[in-house]
This record gives sequence, C-alpha cells and structure tokens, in this order.
Amino acid sequence: KKKTVSFSSMPNDRKINSTAACISLMLEGCELKKVRSNSRMYSRFFVLDADMRSVRWEPSKKDSEKAKIEIKSVKEVRVGKKTPVLRSNGLSDQFPDECAFSIIYGDNYESLDLVASSADVVSAWVMGLRYLVSYGKHSPEAPGTGHPSLRTSWISSVFDLADLEKSGRIPVSRAVQLIKALNPGMKTSTIELKFKELQKAIERPGTEVACDLFVEAYCELCTRPEIFFLLVQFSSNKEYLGVKDLLMFLEVEQGMEGVTEEKCLEIVSKYEPSKEGREKGYLAIDGFTRYLLSADCSIFDPQHRKVCQDMAQPLSHYYISSAHSACLLEDNFWGRSDISGYISALGLGCRSIELVLWDGPDGEPVVYTSPSAASCVPFRAVVGLIDQHAFTASAYPLILCLVVRCSAPQQRLAAQCLRKTLGEKLYLEPPNPVASYLPSPEELKGRILIKGKKLPPTCEDSEGEVSDEEEGWELARRLGQEDREAPEGGGLRRVRLSRELSELVSLCQAVPFQDFESSRRGQRYWEMCSFSEVEAGRFANECPAELVSYNKRFLSRIYPSPMRIDASNMNPQDFWKCGCQMVAMNYQTPGLMMDLNAGWFRQNGACGYVLRPAIMREEVSYFSANAKDSLPGVPAQLLHLKVISGQNLPKPKGSGAKGEVVEPYVCAEIHGIPADCAEHRTKTALQSGDNPIFDESLEFQINLPELAVLRFVVLDDDYIGDEFIAQYTIPFECLQPGYRHVPLQSLAGEPLPHATLFVHVAITDRRGGGKGHRRGLAGRRGRRVREYTSTKATGIKAIDEVFRTATQPLREATDLRENVQNALVSFKELCGLTPAANMKQCILTVSTWLLHSDSAPSVTLNLAEQYPPMEAQGPIPDLLRKVLTAYETMIQTSRTLIESADAVYGKLIQAQQAGMDFHKELHRIETKEGLRGRKLQKALESFAWNITVLKGQADLLKHAKAEALDNLWQIHNAGQSCGIGRNGSASPEPSRLQAPLEPIPE
Repeated sequence: KKKTVSFSSMPNDRKINSTAACISLMLEGCELKKVRSNSRMYSRFFVLDADMRSVRWEPSKKDSEKAKIEIKSVKEVRVGKKTPVLRSNGLSDQFPDECAFSIIYGDNYESLDLVASSADVVSAWVMGLRYLVSYGKHSPEAPGTGHPSLRTSWISSVFDLADLEKSGRIPVSRAVQLIKALNPGMKTSTIELKFKELQKAIERPGTEVACDLFVEAYCELCTRPEIFFLLVQFSSNKEYLGVKDLLMFLEVEQGMEGVTEEKCLEIVSKYEPSKEGREKGYLAIDGFTRYLLSADCSIFDPQHRKVCQDMAQPLSHYYISSAHSACLLEDNFWGRSDISGYISALGLGCRSIELVLWDGPDGEPVVYTSPSAASCVPFRAVVGLIDQHAFTASAYPLILCLVVRCSAPQQRLAAQCLRKTLGEKLYLEPPNPVASYLPSPEELKGRILIKGKKLPPTCEDSEGEVSDEEEGWELARRLGQEDREAPEGGGLRRVRLSRELSELVSLCQAVPFQDFESSRRGQRYWEMCSFSEVEAGRFANECPAELVSYNKRFLSRIYPSPMRIDASNMNPQDFWKCGCQMVAMNYQTPGLMMDLNAGWFRQNGACGYVLRPAIMREEVSYFSANAKDSLPGVPAQLLHLKVISGQNLPKPKGSGAKGEVVEPYVCAEIHGIPADCAEHRTKTALQSGDNPIFDESLEFQINLPELAVLRFVVLDDDYIGDEFIAQYTIPFECLQPGYRHVPLQSLAGEPLPHATLFVHVAITDRRGGGKGHRRGLAGRRGRRVREYTSTKATGIKAIDEVFRTATQPLREATDLRENVQNALVSFKELCGLTPAANMKQCILTVSTWLLHSDSAPSVTLNLAEQYPPMEAQGPIPDLLRKVLTAYETMIQTSRTLIESADAVYGKLIQAQQAGMDFHKELHRIETKEGLRGRKLQKALESFAWNITVLKGQADLLKHAKAEALDNLWQIHNAGQSCGIGRNGSASPEPSRLQAPLEPIPE
C-alpha cells in the first residue's frame, strides 16, 4: 500500500500525498539550480528516468549519458549546506539552508549540489531518492505488495469498530468524531471539508463514507510531512521504525544516553496504536508522531522537573521567586484585594510575599493596597491562608516581607496572630554571630522567615522608633495619609515599632542602604536592603561589579517603581544579571516580564529557588554584568534552532471575523546578559491555516548560558499591528537537544490545548540528554588568529610574579583545546555533518557510505587500540582519503590533549592557589604599596580577573579532556554497532581510559 504524506506548499498548490507521489514528481521533473565548484549556479531541468534507475538533467554540454547519475551509485543524500561547495563564502548567503541538498555518488564520492525553489521540493526529492536508494530499481509499491501496511490495517480496524451496523459504511458525523478523537486539536470544520473534497473527487456525495475513503481522509489529514520525512530518514525499510532504527534515532538525533532495546520496546508498546506493530516492535508514522508529541519527548529536560541544584549554599547564593502585591488581581490603583491572589502566587512556587499592614476598622490590622477601604482583607485571614498553602508547591523557606503602616497596638495583635497561627514554622532563632553567611535553603526547609525592621539593642521599652522604608508609601499618599509621619527637612521617615513584632525578625532584618563601602565594612550578613527599581537600575548601570559583589553576602530585594500604577512589571533580567536575589513581580500582570520570571523559576523543580551562576557566587571572581562579549573562564555556546512547523495554532484573542486567516510567524528571543540579548524571526507562513510550515534555521551565541532564557513567541502578521497568538519561555540550561515539540501557552501563561511548535535544537559543544559540559565553542572554525586569554598586572610586584608563572600554561591549555576543536569541526564537515553532530553520527555516516556499495573500499576501525586508527585496505577515493586524514588529525590532537591535560591543569591550579594565598593579605599589601582610589580599584579588579581566568581555563581544560575521552568511547561504541570495527571487545568506559581530573573547589 502507498505510504501517505501531505505537503503543504508544493508548486502550483499541488498536493504530494504519498512516497509514490514524491517519485511521481521526480518522474515529471522540475527545475533545480546546479551549483558548480566555482560557486556559479546554473538552472537545469532534473528528471527521474522512467525505469527509475537514473536521475538526469538538461540542457547540458555533456552528452546525455554523462549528464546523469545512476541510483545504485548514490552513497548518500544530504539536506542543507553540507558540502564544501555549498558552504563556500560566495554562496552561503544566496539561499536558505533548507533549500539546498546534495547527492554524494560514485566510487570517488563526488557531490552534485542542488538548490530548489522551496523546502518542500527538497523534501520530495530527498525522500524519493532515499527511498529508491534503499529499494534499488523496485517500484515504491514493491515492498509488501498485496499486504496492507501496518497503518492501513490499523485505520481499517478502527473503522470496523465504528461500523456498528457492519454495513461497510459509517455516517460522516461519526467519521468526523473518530478522526477528531484520534487527532485531538484538529478542527471539526477541517475534517468535514476533507470528506466533502474526497466525495466530490469520486463523485459519490452522501451522508456516509466507506472504509477506503475513511482511510484516505485519515492519511491526508493526520500525516505530518515533516515527521514522515524524519521517519524515512531513520527507517531501514521506509515504512516504520524497527527497534534498532528507533535506538539509532534516540541516541544519534535526540542525544539520549544509555538507551537499550528494552527501552525502545517500552516506547513502541506505549505509543504505537496498531496491535501488530506493538507485537512486532514496530513504530509506524502515527506512533512516532504520538511519541514526538508526548511528555517523554519534551523540550524541557525532565531532570529539571524536580529539585536538581545544590540547595546547601547560603541563601544569598540563590534567586528567590518574589511577589510584590500578590493579593491584587488587577492593577495597583483600581485593583481589588482578593485572598485567591496569595493562593495563586504560592501555588506557582513564590517564596517571598509582601504584606503591608494597615490599621483596620475593628481594632485589628488589615492588608489592602487599593484606595478603597471596602477592598481590605483581615490580616488574620491572610496569615491563615499562608499557613495552609505555604509549603504546598515548595518545601523551601518562605519569606514574609512585612511593611508596617499600622499603630503599635495593632502591631502587637499582628505579632500574636503570626506566632499563634504559624507556630513552629516561624524561624525565630537569633543569627549565629560567628558565621559569615546566611543558612542554606536546605537548613531552613519548612520554615517561614519574617523580613522587617528591628528595634535597636539599646531600646528597652515595649516600643520604639525605627527608620521606615520608602516601599508602600505610594498607596499612603492615595489614602491621604502621606504626611502622617513625614520628617522635617527630608531624610528617612520614622515609625513606631512594637517589641513583639520586632522579636519576630531574625535572619532578614531590614536596614536602610547607605553605600557599598559602608555595607562592606559594617553590614552584617543577616541584614538586608530593599531598593526601588530606579535606584537598583542606577547601580546596575553605574557600578554593576559592586552590586554583584554586594549580593554575594547580602540579600537584596528590588521592588517596582511607585510610578507603575498599572501594576506593570520591570524586567527581572536587569537585576538578576547583577545577582539581585529578590526581584518583586506583580504576579497578576501577564506579559513578557512575567513570562521570563515564570520560565526562569521552572528550572529547579519550580521550588522558588534557583542557584546563581558560579561566577557570581565565588568570593573572588571577575564578572561584568554589562559585558558585551564572552566572559573570562566561561565558554560561549552556540544554539542552533530550527523552527520547523506549528500545530493547532489558535486565532489571536479577540480577533475579527470567523473566516479570518491566521498568517503566523515565530520570534525566538534570548534574554540574559546584554551580550546575549538577541531576537530572530522566521518568515511569515502565508495562507497556511492552523498548521504552518516554517522550516527556518536560527542561530544564537550564548556567552553566559547559566543566565540565558529562550522565549518563543508566535505572532499573527497583520499590517495594522502584529497580534499575539502564543508563547513559551524556557531557561537555556533546560533545553533538550533533538526534535522536540514546544508546548505553547497563552499570554497569562496557561497551556493552550494541543498548540505546539515543532523544532530541532542543537547546542554546539554540549552533550545531549541532560546538563551540558561548560565547554569551548567548536562551531567556530580556526581560520581566525588564535586569541589567548592572559592575566592582567595588578601593580603589586609579588602578586604579579605569581600570576606570570601561568602565562605559558594558559597558552598551552588554549592550544590543546582549540587544536582538538578545529580537528573535530573539519572531520564533521567532511562527513557532511554540522558542528553540533556527535562522534557516533560521524562514524555511522562513514560506515553508511562504505556499506552502500558493492565495490566499496575496505576501511576498518582497529578497536583493539585505545586511540582506534581508521585503516584502509587498497586504493581509496579522494574524499574518503580526506576523511581518513581528518580522523587521524582528530585522534592525534585528542591523544595529545588527554595525555598533557593533567600537567597543564596542575600548573594553572597551582598559580590560582598561590594567588588566593595573597587574598587574605590583600588589604595589608595595598596599604603597604600605597595604592588608593582608581589605582586600588584597578588592582582589585585585575586580581579578581586573574583568579577567574585561571579557574575558568582550568575548568575548560578539565571538560575538554572529559569530552575527548567520551569521543573515544563513542568511536568504540559506534564501530562495534555499525560493523566497521574489528578486534573490538566491550566498549571501554570513559572512566577506564583515564581518571577524570578532580573538581575545582569554589
């Protein structure tokens, strides 16, 4: 039976609805551009011979026998710019990657490089060619002739179950419901229209459909061409994925490790709808589509769905999910206080809630933030709610930020209420005076901390005066109480504070901020400051390094400007990049800023705490929040993102008439440090309905991966103004590589049923299936002048002499890493793969060439050796010789790296530790050397830079060694599985090759 696939935008609106139709298009022929090695392009008419044994082109200066390629000589069909000719500088910008493909053929592995008018034409030719290469001269119907395919049998059995009367026909309405049940999200109108089209085509309109028509309708409606194309690519019989095909797909394309045949059978039994498929271990197109759409194949790394970060660091080392006016459901001015706002915020993992206490009408304090007295909520009710919901979403500590605006008697009632209701959960132990940092979230699990003012130790009365905070006075002004406590001649306001409330404050004592120097000398670790976004923004722009340094020991809370009367949100990234832990958000206001906040806090089991990047936590480190380039010691990474298609996209909210067509495009945004912030968009998918094909590749360089967030936004292209359709926000560290579906959400962050984007994710130099190593960027070719990271002079002779000893090891470390990276990229390119490919893919590709021909040269991998050589017997073609040479270079550079890394690493760490020995004496040495002002600042900056560079470069070398060992393991593994390895025993474990380097302490 025919295999069905339906392309969306073939030339002249022609539908391709089977593999046979791909070949039919090739038999008719079409115009393609042939690319020559001199980078010139010529339009030629390409056609498949009637006997399906050759592809020929015309006009051509060659005689007709030379202007052709025999199918049996084809070694490989590559999609994209995957040959030296297509990669050449003269061409790379003239056409998109998805419109190019290459046919590698002949004993000399020549390449015929072609450019088509659209990605759909490429898909048809590539699918048809791969099919013919697999089946030789047999026609597409040949396999299993006379036997219905797995898919047809299954759809027919579904039809039989629905045919209650056993008449061989079912009502159209039942057929529509059946297809809708099998493909949730598809519109009823789309299915009804398809049945009408098919009935009209066979001139058999009516209220009932027969089985063959039902099968045809299902196949046309429910076959996604992009997934069918993927299946054909990995299937050994082009009909379904066997267990070995599926295992290959999961390992090679999805980056999964440790996949077994048992695991593959589990996937088949879970997702394959046909009984026969499940019994035989086959995953056909419907099962494969279901698997790709499932949670098991999510773009979000499942490792991050639970708490996966170290929770034993001091509290100041984490970002903390914080709410500003959690009880508000609307904006600040017109908002009405409603208790459900607290439940919602706590349910989302919020770990810091603000409570502004006011005098209540019945002698008891109330919480309200709206000018309407009728909208207040009793404080007692709020505390009861917090007690009930504090730890439902997260077990880690909750911080209640009390802003006191009520009288001392009502403060006493508030304190009693907190003690009585929260009981043991309240953390009341005094701070440890000998400690230097706050306790960890792990130590404070299940506890509630009160952040607020505290009476000075000298005050012995039942109440006293303390300085007030600016926060919360905007509302007081609206309530007409702004002058109640206004001090004369400016300065900080003073308020009365009761002892009972003061005694509830322990680890989060609110103090006014003076300046960074005063904080460095006199602030104690349990004291914290609140900054308005305007003040914090000024520090972030004018002295970011000092703000980062301040946040290593102390908590800081940033609250929105009082000018935001519409409860809009500030950009939390502006403050996260400086290490500010608590950026208070208006949870009730959806939009970009809240998307970033919600997406960011998903990455650690949505527990409300996210560990800050190491470069922001280490006592001595150089980090510039406003860096416009890569950071010392933190390797940049390259994100290759292919946006393939969209599924079941809704119309924009409140969009016009029922018949309006959505013309969507996708915007991919990176939010992070300024050097990383970027945005790329796809072209608009015109007249595409709910399931547009984009097929567009985007690329981003990420300099600080730990702080980067990727946001997908789908918009409707409209000349009046582009309308929002959907979004999804995910931290960069949570991305899984491979083919993934993005579960789209509404503006308010709610899931949109069945609305997805289908994408391919690859991160250069990061291993798939979990946390990536922090590595150098292999995707950059070594054609540029090599740049070496060096230390900077501090101006203190003894210290500079120590750092000077690291000059040579720093150069050696860079050379070792970059030599391997350049060799890897060359080898991958010659294999026709991208820099994001793994070593297993490379070996499997080479083995495919060798196994595709009877006259293939004999090339083997000698697996008996630790560094397996690739050996050729007899003469070999030029391309294969280049591949072998590149492989040999890669093996030799890897060997040099593995064998030299320990010694170079030792020298770098020795220099770093020798530098750190000076750290405690730094201030004494500065005084002795007479350094002041700008010179002193420069010396401190250079010292921090040097320590960061040495640790960072040692780190990179450690990971490069682990990577090289892993590549050797992949070579052994792939060599055995694909049949070109010889003398192979069990694959060596990476750890057995050589012990990894010890981790570097912070």
